[in-house]
Amino acid sequence: MYRLILIPILGVLILGPLRAEAPQASSTLLAPFVDRHELAGAVALVADRDEILSIEAVGFADIEAGKPLKTDSVFWIASQSKGMTAVAVMMLVDDGKISLDDPVEKYLPEFRGQMVVDEQSDDHLLLRKPSHPITIREVLSHMSGLPFKSAIEEPTLDGLPLAKAVRSYAMTPLATDPGTQYQYSNAGINTAARIIEVVTGTKYEDFMQQRLFDPLDMKDTTFWPSDDQVARLAKSYRPNQVKDNLVEFGLGQLTAPLSGRCGRFPMPAGGLFSTARDTAVFCQMLLRGGELGGRRYLSETAMAELTTRQTPETVNNSYSLGFAVGNDWLGHGGAHATNMEIHRGKDLVTIWMVQHGGYPGEGNKAHGDFKSWAYEKFGR
Repeated sequence: MYRLILIPILGVLILGPLRAEAPQASSTLLAPFVDRHELAGAVALVADRDEILSIEAVGFADIEAGKPLKTDSVFWIASQSKGMTAVAVMMLVDDGKISLDDPVEKYLPEFRGQMVVDEQSDDHLLLRKPSHPITIREVLSHMSGLPFKSAIEEPTLDGLPLAKAVRSYAMTPLATDPGTQYQYSNAGINTAARIIEVVTGTKYEDFMQQRLFDPLDMKDTTFWPSDDQVARLAKSYRPNQVKDNLVEFGLGQLTAPLSGRCGRFPMPAGGLFSTARDTAVFCQMLLRGGELGGRRYLSETAMAELTTRQTPETVNNSYSLGFAVGNDWLGHGGAHATNMEIHRGKDLVTIWMVQHGGYPGEGNKAHGDFKSWAYEKFGR
């Protein structure tokens, strides 16, 4: 479609395209993905520093049962837990209890004498001393050389008490010299969380509840969803074999039943469940520079660390401490495609709540289309 645009310079008439207006609702944009069986459903939220600007649910929490998603549906946010754990660690930095460049072994003596792999083959392993002991900064930025997980974290990631899991990391040789290579590591984030326990004498999960979740009124954010929360939990979906429809799959990384505490332990790098609203409140606090509702959670110095790239320019992954970062944004995704993004340049938060292990057709475009819509409609 075209329209005449009058520009009062030399009396020239210019014929230009008429830009389509953004849909009023994100659900209008996302419904076709659901209709084509490319997306099971999504809760899509946009907020600024003061209020939620848009929150809508589209599609299904349970396709077979015809159960629709709702704005208070619960999702496994998986690795989005990393950013929340990193914020808790930075609170201890603000408290003067720890320093980011402290060696981990200062608080966890089991890491003393940890070695790094020098040479390795099927029948040969040569170890050497690392250039320096791993630091808190390095475990939070995936630059420590620790593995993704240890050999004993099987068959699930939440089956070991935190102290035991972390001891197993200390017994595992580093894959690379600390500070030299990015290697995405649940073990690193879990190790940082264990330092919280040792320094404060408080269980990690209790510290998170007392210092973060309760003050921010994040009532649906937990490692152990209640029966009510499990009833609101969205099921996970992935493409079928011919990739023309969706099939359900389970949370194989976690121990069932999810509401039970027997044999299930908090996993700081990826164990949290939450809702769009809860996650948005956490992100609003970060968008406001570490403050919300008249309460300061993080200092300006701590925020500067969280929003600054910690990985060297020589690696492809731009990561700070518990967050992926860009020039004017930070955020994180989860294993089942959830995502939170704090876009400081546009003064917006976007929350994308889905449970997907891949998409048939063009379902993977839905998140990008939602963010583009949010930035066009609400961005400054």
